[in-house]
Amino acid sequence: MKIIEGAGRWTPPTGPANDWVEQLRTSDLSVGTYCIPAGGVDDQSPHTEDEVYVVTAGRARIVTPEATAEVGPGSVIFVPAGEEHRFDEVTEDLALLVVFGPAYGSRALER
Repeated sequence: MKIIEGAGRWTPPTGPANDWVEQLRTSDLSVGTYCIPAGGVDDQSPHTEDEVYVVTAGRARIVTPEATAEVGPGSVIFVPAGEEHRFDEVTEDLALLVVFGPAYGSRALER
């Protein structure tokens, strides 16, 4: 067992980019926190792994080619590997607990 300290907690980005911190990594999954400040721009690109977001703080909209949805604390979002997605209209500092399966970036290394 491991308690993952700080996972999902809002942390202001320290530079011009949004803040991504990986807090746990195994071969089968990784867990981290992604923070976007109010008014910020989400510039991520599709991932090679399946992904689950849990909104722990803030409000925004998630946009994919097929749908758009308002999200806030308690929202849980599944994004399959390869699907384009981004958060926009971030109206409150957004903190997301992120779970990747398998671990973030691990499939990209297989290519």
